[in-house]
Amino acid sequence: MVKLAIEMGTSLTKIYRVGEGAVLSEATALSISRETKEIRAYGDEAKRLLGKTAELTDIVFPVWEGEIRDERYAGILLEYFVKKVVPRRPVTGIEVLFCVPCACSLEERRKYYRVAKAAGISRVNFAETPYLAAIGQDFPLSESNPVFAMDVGAGKTSLAVLSLDGIIAGLTMCVGGNNMDSRIIDQIVDVFNLKIGLLTAEKLKSTVGSLYQDDNQSMPVNGQDNGTGRPRTVTISSQEILYPIRFFVDKILEYADLLLRKLPAEVSATMSRNGIYLSGGVCALAGFADHISENLHMEVHCRNDVETAVILGGGRVIASPALMRKVCMPS
Repeated sequence: MVKLAIEMGTSLTKIYRVGEGAVLSEATALSISRETKEIRAYGDEAKRLLGKTAELTDIVFPVWEGEIRDERYAGILLEYFVKKVVPRRPVTGIEVLFCVPCACSLEERRKYYRVAKAAGISRVNFAETPYLAAIGQDFPLSESNPVFAMDVGAGKTSLAVLSLDGIIAGLTMCVGGNNMDSRIIDQIVDVFNLKIGLLTAEKLKSTVGSLYQDDNQSMPVNGQDNGTGRPRTVTISSQEILYPIRFFVDKILEYADLLLRKLPAEVSATMSRNGIYLSGGVCALAGFADHISENLHMEVHCRNDVETAVILGGGRVIASPALMRKVCMPS
């Protein structure tokens, strides 16, 4: 039986195949004809068309804010991705571990199950992203040594206090990198009277986005003048998009502080000693780890593989029957 770990996120779908490693990372997107509903492009090819298509073509994101919003298109896209990594369907079938947000509801897991069946997957399992990130980055987990994990993605943020026995306390909020991108678009209109698209905002955030007050990186940005309608180029610095980024990071900090305050005294004391472990693409922003550390007054651990930690953890889990028994949620 072929075994896969799948992280079907708002921005990217990542797949790990046991025996081969991480084999796919593509945009969770489809390009669809509005009239005929014919699918014209999948994954990265579809996302590249965002803001550039004709009026009768839509770019569809079937997963939004970490939840499956359109089961039909999610199933079609997942089937396309699975065929890319498993070209020949095995007689014994395909078993999948879905990497899902912390406290993923039973109803949401049922959506994943139906999407998986539509994609031809025979066995379905679920595990929560903070736990998988901990395993993927070799966090020092034990039954008596809980750690605080923060996974910040494009559509959702999951916070969890966990040990080898499972998640002690956790929550998921609809705050992530996409919120920052949308607020950056508004900021550029307000400051420069310039319209930019989501792809440009995303690139701006990943290139010069920073939480350091004195960061002076900059990059030229092309857009449409809001007054004349003509193309125009401006140079935008880290400082000019600091507020849109910090606004949502501070929202995450509010919930993190709330979660920490509700912990039992002994667990809280352990958290202070162990610090916070980060994963997710947003955590790679310059100054993110320092900003979290300064505001929560805890040491922050941020390794180089924050963007792949969850899917690597998922791959380790589905390859190990012992970890599957310990980590998996009820199907």
